Amino acid sequence: MTQKSTAILLMIAAIFFFAAMDATAKELSQRVGTVQAIWARYAGQAVMVFLIVLPRLKTVARTRYPGLQFFRSVILMGATGCFFFGISNIGLAEATAIMDVNPVLITLGAALFLGEPLGPRRAMGIAVSLIGALIIIRPGSGVFSAYALFPLGAAICYSAYNLVTRYVGMKEDPWTSLLYTAAFGALILSCIVPFYWQPLDLAAFGLLILLATFGTVSQLLLIKSLSLGEAGMLAPFAYVGLIFATLWGMVFFDEYPDVWTIVGALVIVASGLYVWHRENAQDAQPQRS
Repeated sequence: MTQKSTAILLMIAAIFFFAAMDATAKELSQRVGTVQAIWARYAGQAVMVFLIVLPRLKTVARTRYPGLQFFRSVILMGATGCFFFGISNIGLAEATAIMDVNPVLITLGAALFLGEPLGPRRAMGIAVSLIGALIIIRPGSGVFSAYALFPLGAAICYSAYNLVTRYVGMKEDPWTSLLYTAAFGALILSCIVPFYWQPLDLAAFGLLILLATFGTVSQLLLIKSLSLGEAGMLAPFAYVGLIFATLWGMVFFDEYPDVWTIVGALVIVASGLYVWHRENAQDAQPQRS
């Protein structure tokens, strides 16, 4: 398997666990409130990562980019907060579709700030995937409301987070980035959550553990993916999250997709497969010559 294929598979796996985390957060928010759900996501991840890296904590905690690690933490917390508030008021698939403007922002940002090539196949992959997302959300169909601004804000923050993670991830241990991301969010939110605290029953506690687990796994996979592959190449695969979000919406929230949602999902899958094929074909060309 080529390095690009590995990066793509890691990205798809990361998006799968992100979608699982979002579904868990939606359910937990309905039980204990959104602020407590956001706190659970960061505090749980901070504890998990700390225990895992404890034997080599001094090494992992050493970073070459303290300023960028702080900035990563701030913008990811902004993305998480905006998106969790969004999904607590609108459908999971709809919120995911609105947030999925982020691959366009990531691809353009990677070309402008990271010097990554913006070739025709990547541009085509983004364009076709965006068409698929528009088929699903169908502007003017009632999806857009004031609450839609939250996932839109999440898209902007998440795009910036991906770009900074790509830059930092090429030179640092993925666990270093994971530790700083979790620690900052846990510290800030632990100061805020007492004012919004709701008692946890057994079901809510189980959801809290799941939320922390999904958040940790998804972040680790994303960081590793961006350390292996260019942000612009990986951006179209973020649209796979629409498919996963639709699936979780069906299973857990009785939110069933209509025909157009299925059509849009198929367009997104086709676009992702095209980009994957073309990237691997490009890698194989020098070997044949």
